Amino acid sequence: MTKGTVRLEAHTGDVETAVRGLGWEWCVEDGCANYVPGEAVVVTEKEADALLDAADTLYDMLVQAVPDDLPDAFLQVLCIPENLWPIVRQSWHDDRHWHLYGRFDLVQTPEGPKLLEFNADTATSIPETAVVQWASLAAAGKNEANQCSGLYEALVAQFKAWRMLNDDLTPALLLTYIGESAEDESNCAVLAQAAREAGFDAHLCPVEEMTVSTEGEEKGVWAQVGAEQWQQFPFLFKLLPWEQIAWEEPELLDSLTLLSRARNVVIANPAYSLLFQSKGMLAWLWKAYPYHPLLLETDLEPISGKYIRKPYFGREGQSVEVIDKVSITKMAGEYDAQKQVYQRWCDLPEDTKGYTYQAGVFWAGEGCAIGFRREKGIITNLSQFVPHLVEG
Repeated sequence: MTKGTVRLEAHTGDVETAVRGLGWEWCVEDGCANYVPGEAVVVTEKEADALLDAADTLYDMLVQAVPDDLPDAFLQVLCIPENLWPIVRQSWHDDRHWHLYGRFDLVQTPEGPKLLEFNADTATSIPETAVVQWASLAAAGKNEANQCSGLYEALVAQFKAWRMLNDDLTPALLLTYIGESAEDESNCAVLAQAAREAGFDAHLCPVEEMTVSTEGEEKGVWAQVGAEQWQQFPFLFKLLPWEQIAWEEPELLDSLTLLSRARNVVIANPAYSLLFQSKGMLAWLWKAYPYHPLLLETDLEPISGKYIRKPYFGREGQSVEVIDKVSITKMAGEYDAQKQVYQRWCDLPEDTKGYTYQAGVFWAGEGCAIGFRREKGIITNLSQFVPHLVEG
């Protein structure tokens, strides 16, 4: 498989000022630290369509590959924590549990896009993809240029669908995030704005400030919204990984499972999104669709040739290792002890400066937005975000 090349175009301007001028200053309070001023990736309309179509096709493949009854053996292959099984099954079998969005990480090759992984549960880079790169057009004086940055509009549509599917519940939405993460708060802020446009009363708070009650008249999810003023929220969005809740907060998981079953709360992304998040699903997909043009060979055991080893629930590029008979690169991380999958190595496209590029394609009901990250090495959450232009 040959390596693709990346075309860049000059793309200058004060992006942060443009974002603030458009009224979105609340999502860039810490500045556009990962934005790369001065350059944009140029993709053809055909290449952009191929990336968006890949997201649609891959999502359908994922859904079709899941056994309807979610047998124990399937959940064990994906290493889904056992205390999550009840709420995973409940959410999968009840269409009112709505998958709002996720991000496919794809590699562009001369033969077309290939799936690296799917961030189905707690995908970030929403402000960069939905707001910052769109504002970069204005900053660069390219208001007539085309760009695949329809994430915000797609999120509004997804929130509307979620609200209508649960019209027996008061449309009050609590969006929670890990309190010390300004990045997570910014991601939730964009989601909250989209939810308000979709008809929700939306409130943000760190997850540690959320209160959960499973008894009496106070049964439900609560948060303080003013001085000595508390509100119950039948809708909950959590930018906290499901597996982390299962491992570190089992009592909270038990409470959320009970409340979900009793229709006191409905949660997004739903618990079944962890099926798609598990890297074990990459091997399951390859078994279900061997040699599919969108897939890279992936197995639960080491494969021949050059491959990358990934932890099932690793994040931010931690604990991944590149192997070609011997270890070539190993990223430090806290996920070394997890079960691993083994995926065929695929070279990322490269520019003339030696940066390699990964396409992040957001799915929110459909493929709706593209963003690029670049790095001289393994792509992580700290890699530079680069906007794009669609040519033709």
